[in-house]
Amino acid sequence: MQKGKVSVNTENIFPIIKKFLYTDNEIFLRELISNATDASNKLRVLSQRGEVKGDIGELKISVTLDEERNTLTISDNGIGMTEDEIDKYINQIAFSGAEEFVEKFKDTKEDANIIGHFGLGFYSSFMVADKVEIDSLSHAEGSQPAKWTCEGSTDFKITKGKRKTRGTDIILHINEESKEFGQKWKVQELLNKYCKFLPIPIEFDEKIVNEVAPLWKKNPAELTDQDYLDFYSKLYPMGEPPLFWIHLNVDYPFNLTGVLYFPKIKKEIDPNRNKIQLYSNQVYVTDNVEDIVPEYLMLLHGVIDSPDIPLNVSRSSLQADGAVKKITSHISKKVADKLADLYKADLEDYTAKWDSISIFVKYGMLSDEKFYDRAKGICLLQNTNKEYSSIEAYIAKIEPNQTDKDGNRVALYTNDADKQYNFVEAAAAKGYDVLVLDEVIDNHFIGNLEQKNEKFQLKRVDADTTGKLIDKDEKTESVLGEDEVTKLKEAFEGALNKEKYTVVSEVMSPDEAFITITRSEWERRMSEMGGMGGMQMFGQMPEKYSVSVNTNHSLAAKVLKAKGDKQTALMNNAIDLAKLSQNLLTGKELSEFVKKQYATL
Repeated sequence: MQKGKVSVNTENIFPIIKKFLYTDNEIFLRELISNATDASNKLRVLSQRGEVKGDIGELKISVTLDEERNTLTISDNGIGMTEDEIDKYINQIAFSGAEEFVEKFKDTKEDANIIGHFGLGFYSSFMVADKVEIDSLSHAEGSQPAKWTCEGSTDFKITKGKRKTRGTDIILHINEESKEFGQKWKVQELLNKYCKFLPIPIEFDEKIVNEVAPLWKKNPAELTDQDYLDFYSKLYPMGEPPLFWIHLNVDYPFNLTGVLYFPKIKKEIDPNRNKIQLYSNQVYVTDNVEDIVPEYLMLLHGVIDSPDIPLNVSRSSLQADGAVKKITSHISKKVADKLADLYKADLEDYTAKWDSISIFVKYGMLSDEKFYDRAKGICLLQNTNKEYSSIEAYIAKIEPNQTDKDGNRVALYTNDADKQYNFVEAAAAKGYDVLVLDEVIDNHFIGNLEQKNEKFQLKRVDADTTGKLIDKDEKTESVLGEDEVTKLKEAFEGALNKEKYTVVSEVMSPDEAFITITRSEWERRMSEMGGMGGMQMFGQMPEKYSVSVNTNHSLAAKVLKAKGDKQTALMNNAIDLAKLSQNLLTGKELSEFVKKQYATL
């Protein structure tokens, strides 16, 4: 057996750090400006503690391009570094000056805006530069400027610097493969993406390019609706005004600020547009926030900022832990509370917004038990008359007239009021209310409603004949004798495919359709689940339909009296009309039906 220690060779690890530390080489500018921001904030903290003499002046970061020299320079007038500090913080990979600073002043409040914690961000510069120079002068009295130079290897040199004033210059000599980063438009693009809300002014091309005090860092009590709308326009210049918003502002047990906007949802949803942006101490991190924001709220827009969300070493992705779960839970609660407040404050306005927010609420109720409990009282159901009710109120409303013989409250619904018009009208004729559940998510939401509410069922309005949808065990007298009913049933059985269609004779009102084709609620739900991949192991369920023949309809007697081809023609025409109402008449059958109708003109 052999024991020992794993040896890490800096000459081997350094190229890996340069090439693979970050998933995207454009990150370098964010990291360097974040370091410059830390340098400025450190100086401010020391000044507040009386450890820096005199006025520190206006803190600022400058980004400068020199196209002739092919250099990009990031300059700050922050704390600066001595030669010893350069050796300590730059030459020792992964030694974080920010971490050390935070530890030193951990018992004070002034360290809250220190960004860097990894000590690796500086090395991202070698992803785009074949030579990097640091020219720095420390704030400490009597300090001398120091210059560090490295050409991408583990070799470096430190010489006397040229800087005359406090602060640091980082000079990147852009390599051939990354020459786009030496162009004005590209630098502007990166500054706008990663740095537009950093807390220290950033100057580029003689303009300040960032907003040092973004809206989410301000006191909500001091903001107007217009302030929130203006900020939304800054985030999403081409976006429609949002419906409403939630201002997040928590400092215990975790730090979380931000603003989440509820957009107007259109049928053509683009999940890649106007995503929520994650920041850490005002530094842009990512717009992939699946680990923080619950999935049912991913269509929200806005900003989340938290230094308590653990990031990986490159600050470009998330690491799931307990803190993230707490933040996720808090966001969900805040959304539910906001919706409840809107519901209580102005029901009419809430109802007007319902079509745009319903998908959030329903998805949340399906995904999260806690959210279901919070939202069940503010989830609205809409009927075909465009009337809205809460779930509880709706069940109470239909109970007197839509309770079956077994005591089940039965809600009827349509997912397409136009296609199912005849069935909706037939239900209305019996005094039944019909819900509109036509969103994609409603297939799942229906089952959830049944599960959460005892003795409550939902049936699509075309799942059966009207009398059977809500079976009240009511009897209607038949005008036909038993033998006539049998003959009528057998005649239609002979005209239909028995594997696909099951014929039943029913005693209905003479005003109801002669032939009604339906598919049971259970079979249709199972088929839809299979179509979504939920039941693929059982294969595709065969389509089976029930054909109900109304024995009290005037055509029943007419079919019985007809003989031969005339009877066949009558039955086929009635069947075709029933199929047409259910969109089952297609292709060749539809073409032949149309031809027959023209022939009768």
